[in-house]
Amino acid sequence: MRIAYVCADPGIPVFGQKGCSIHVQEVIRALRHHGATVDLFAVRLGGSPPADLADLTVHALPPITKGEPALREELALASNPNLRATLKLSGPFDLVYERYSLWSYSAMEWAQHQGIPGLLEVNAPLIEEQAQHRQLVHREQAEQVATWAFQAASGLIAVSQEVKFALSLWGVADKVHVIPNGVNHHRFPATLQPAIAQAAQTFTVGFVGSLKPWHGLAHLVAAFAQLYNRVPQARLLIVGDGPQRADLVADLQRRGLQAVTTLTGAVSPEQIPDLLAAMDVAVAPYPASTDFYFSPLKVVEYMAAGLPVVVSGRGQLLDLIADGDTGLLCPPGDEPALATALERLWESPQLQQQLGQAARRHVLAHHTWDAVAARVLAIAQRHERSPQPLSSTAPGLPILH
Repeated sequence: MRIAYVCADPGIPVFGQKGCSIHVQEVIRALRHHGATVDLFAVRLGGSPPADLADLTVHALPPITKGEPALREELALASNPNLRATLKLSGPFDLVYERYSLWSYSAMEWAQHQGIPGLLEVNAPLIEEQAQHRQLVHREQAEQVATWAFQAASGLIAVSQEVKFALSLWGVADKVHVIPNGVNHHRFPATLQPAIAQAAQTFTVGFVGSLKPWHGLAHLVAAFAQLYNRVPQARLLIVGDGPQRADLVADLQRRGLQAVTTLTGAVSPEQIPDLLAAMDVAVAPYPASTDFYFSPLKVVEYMAAGLPVVVSGRGQLLDLIADGDTGLLCPPGDEPALATALERLWESPQLQQQLGQAARRHVLAHHTWDAVAARVLAIAQRHERSPQPLSSTAPGLPILH
């Protein structure tokens, strides 16, 4: 099978270090592991591919330059004819698989025209996310693009039930398949060795991810402060970087915790397994919020590394974690509860081992990228269709005033 993988999102450096970058790479790896030939079509490469993807055929789409948001949106929307032409010149393909982005519709349209499956992977309600956390000037056009792409796709891959619900509001619920994110189990052998030496008898609480508000880092620091007052052997290891770094450092200094905290900054994906091996417990302290649609990569990687996890009881995490069996759940934003759960693990190395081993067994049995790719390919086979004429009702360019 020959697959066109499309990522037209200028915010995703496909060969970068962001979680979304790793997601793109892992889906491509898994599809290739199943024998598919994959061509990548991407707006932003973000560097050189890792060694095992060095032979990947890459079609670089025109970059979307930084600048005034309204113009940037127009440029992204105007790139659709180029994507369609590039797919046509590079074909034929048996499947078009695209990571949904705000302004891209032509890949799904082209797949429909060719009579081949077009699967659109939806990781978040992007319109609401963009409007709330960034800036969205031409919302009406973004909604037109979403309508067109969702209708042209033969199937939609939602990473969580919450994303499926958001898609149902567009009238496409019958097309949606929920496939949570997975883990590359080959990266997490049972013989992992710590990348950071820790003093004997310490208890290291770890976090991996971008330092952004919705990851609950302020709750983590407050809970760790409570733990440290009761367990002076506790240490905090935070892996990643992001816009909240300065606030995080200031909070640690104010609480006198900088001496027992390690901040690694941004690291390459290859470093993550060994850094996880340096942790005794890993956390995902998501705060309370009105919606939680994530399928957190960090949590399945924690679990694959054999770590006991303490996570907020939100959204998909309630399905992934069986409290007291494959991890511990805490109410979102409840700092005393998080501190108590961490102290419980400190007091019981046996519980640490029990939860970590159960977590690893669970994700390796149910949540690998290979299993995700197998489901994607099975869905593609069920969505064979006849060629259809190109529509003339695609969203037009907005006019600046």
